[in-house]
This record gives sequence, C-alpha cells and structure tokens, in this order.
Amino acid sequence: MSKPHILYVEDDEVLSFVTKDNLELNGYQVTHAKDGEEAVKFFRNDIFDLCLVDVMLPHKDGFEVATEIRSRHSEIPIIFLTAKSLKEDRIKGLKIGADDYITKPFSIEELILKIKVFLKRKYVTGKNDANVLRAGEYVLDFENLKLTINDSHSQMTKKEAELLKMLITNKNKIVERGVILERIWGENDYFMGRSMDVFISRLRKYLKEDSCISIENIHGVGFRLNEK
Repeated sequence: MSKPHILYVEDDEVLSFVTKDNLELNGYQVTHAKDGEEAVKFFRNDIFDLCLVDVMLPHKDGFEVATEIRSRHSEIPIIFLTAKSLKEDRIKGLKIGADDYITKPFSIEELILKIKVFLKRKYVTGKNDANVLRAGEYVLDFENLKLTINDSHSQMTKKEAELLKMLITNKNKIVERGVILERIWGENDYFMGRSMDVFISRLRKYLKEDSCISIENIHGVGFRLNEK
C-alpha cells in the first residue's frame, strides 16, 4: 500500500526541514514546496492526499494556493499553518475551503494527530465516491476490481485497477511516467517502465468498447486518458 502523500508548502528552511523529516519518519511521503507558485505547479503534476499550506508565502500566498487547489480538487483536506491568529484570517481561509488551522509554533505531535484525523475522515466519508469512478460509458468499481460497460463486466488485477484509477482521476491531464511508477510500482527504473507499458496495453484492450475513451502516450513524458 502506498504511503499517504502530503503537499507541504513552507518557505522557512529550518522549519520545513524539521517538519518534513518528522512527517517522513511517521510514514508519510512528503513533497515540499518553498513558495506558492511551486506548490501550484506540484499540485498540477502529482497526486496528493492532504495539503499543509503556510499562509505567508512568496509569489502566491497560502490563500491563493488553497483557492487554486480547491478549483482542481473539491475534497482534498487542506490545513493552514500560520503565525496569524486573527479571526478574519481564519474565516477567510475557511471560506476558501481550508479544513483547519494550526498556529505556529506548533508541536509535531499535534500536527500528526490532525493529519491522521483528516486522512481517516477523507477515506471514510469518501469511500464510495473514491472507489467508484467513471470514464465515458465505463464504471470502475475499484474496491471489487471490476470494470463495467453496459451489462459487460471485466475482472481486473489490483495493479490494473490502480493504474486505471490514477488515469481516470486525472482524466484529460498528463500523468508523468515517473509519477505512475513511484506511486504504483514503487520504483522508477527501466524494467518497471517496460512492465507499465504492458499494463497500459491491457487497459487499452479493456477500454476498446467506448470510442470516446482513449489512452494517449505522450512520448517521453507520460500518459493521458482522454474523454471526448
């Protein structure tokens, strides 16, 4: 099972080093962005389970980052990290769609507890929606590894279903080869890449009944599931 992936946005070098290190020691995969623009770029090009966003950031502040995240993903938990405790800032953040605040200085224990609570809530409340995905006429029942179109059912392997879920979740967007390999195969190397190509071919066969769906190979970059 892959580790929960956290987007951590913080411009303080010392704080970010300590926090990232502690989160990784507690079993999380962490991508650190040092400013708002970098955070948005990372979010567009990868898949995350939760976002930790400092309010005061260079280039784009935390509110702008959260707005961008919410425009692309309505359910992902967002926790603001802030030195500000003004009521107006808290209200503004919550209106944008943040789930909670932690005021600096904070303890790592408190932060990890909040992360656990929000990830648990995300998986429990979103279980049905997260495990039933649609692309064209196809319905992927991820929990039961079943792909359906009309009255026809195909039983998939776990890895086939994981790969298809990743592509559907990012429908009409390029998913980089390296991102797929790291998240599903756990390693980015030549031999894993050849295995992934075989799985992509299998998915194309599964999806051949709907001409509105296609998996496009963006040479040297990754794959995109296109839905007309």
